[in-house]
Amino acid sequence: MKALLLEKIHHSAREAFEKNNIEVEEVPSSLSFGELSNKIKDVDILGIRSKTQLTAEVLKNAKRLKAIGTFCIGTNQVDLAFSKTIGVPVFNSPYSNTRSVAELVISHIIALSRQSYYLSSLLHSHQWFKSSEHCHEVRGKVLGIVGYGHIGTQVGILAENLGMKTQYYDIERKLPLGNALSVPSLEQLLKTSDIVTLHVPLTEATKWMLGEGELSLMKKGAHLINYSRGLVVDLLALKKSLESGQLLGAAIDVYPEEPKSNSTGFKCPLIGMKNVILTPHIGGSTLEAQKNIGLEVSIALMKYLKHGHTNGSVNFPRLMASPKVTKNRIFNVHKNKKGVLSQINDLMSSKGVNIESQVLMTDREIGCLILDADFDDITDIENELNKFDFNIKTYLL
Repeated sequence: MKALLLEKIHHSAREAFEKNNIEVEEVPSSLSFGELSNKIKDVDILGIRSKTQLTAEVLKNAKRLKAIGTFCIGTNQVDLAFSKTIGVPVFNSPYSNTRSVAELVISHIIALSRQSYYLSSLLHSHQWFKSSEHCHEVRGKVLGIVGYGHIGTQVGILAENLGMKTQYYDIERKLPLGNALSVPSLEQLLKTSDIVTLHVPLTEATKWMLGEGELSLMKKGAHLINYSRGLVVDLLALKKSLESGQLLGAAIDVYPEEPKSNSTGFKCPLIGMKNVILTPHIGGSTLEAQKNIGLEVSIALMKYLKHGHTNGSVNFPRLMASPKVTKNRIFNVHKNKKGVLSQINDLMSSKGVNIESQVLMTDREIGCLILDADFDDITDIENELNKFDFNIKTYLL
């Protein structure tokens, strides 16, 4: 088997694959459409980060591909629906960089409240400006967290240790940690928070979540932090709010359009604005986080390729598989149609195969089946399964 790892994925992933006798090719950057379409033809495992775009047009060339690992939190760079139709699960890393993002958010809460980045920039341009104007302690201030998931909860816990009051808004009912308070609406959170920090995924509901109208609801003199997705905040509306003095500061790590490489120029309407911290999508960019991400995703991929374990996939039914103990184990992905299992069992019976165990899990579109048996000729079984119109992908684990 062969794995292709793009965009400088931490070497912990390569080591995990090589321990399992998987050949690894590494490319330090993302690839163009043509390059990726060609490279993907002979790959069993593909590892990417946020810059690689796996469209349906690219994935049509992936005849051998068995699994995709996004070595980051987000998966919006992958056409999840299409990868599902060709029987390719996608695994991500929802937990490993949580602490790194949370720590940077906390540092920006303090920096915005003290205007330290702005004052530092003045000194770098030979200007001395010592003043306490618009500078505040964070103790006693209200932090509003939009999106109370893994990162949001961690930010809240750290903020409370600084003496802040925390409140959160989430579309799902979430159990509060520490002394955090749940508020019933985004509008209430915006109106009552001194600092608002965003930690939501990109969906139709969150796209352009904060525009001119929402920003006008925020407390005069408040600060905004966006470490979620670039399309969540209207940056032109944010610029107007900062220019008018409605907001006093902002920290932005994600953008609607981001450069493909470090050698590409960067454009943003907030460049040069007072008390605005701009960072190049580095929320999870620590050595500790990248090492943990490399391990988390590679382990999930190996569990799938060895045992058929899909728990952790973002586009497949969640199938908890026991370690393989039989001679042969088939993993089958099929369209979710009536009678599929009976047809598969009839085939096994006609071939004189004694099935030792089966595990099946379905969603609306597909079914995933693990079948253990002591096959005499596995190639013949695979070929026969591939003839069924419901079959998407079948292979030996």
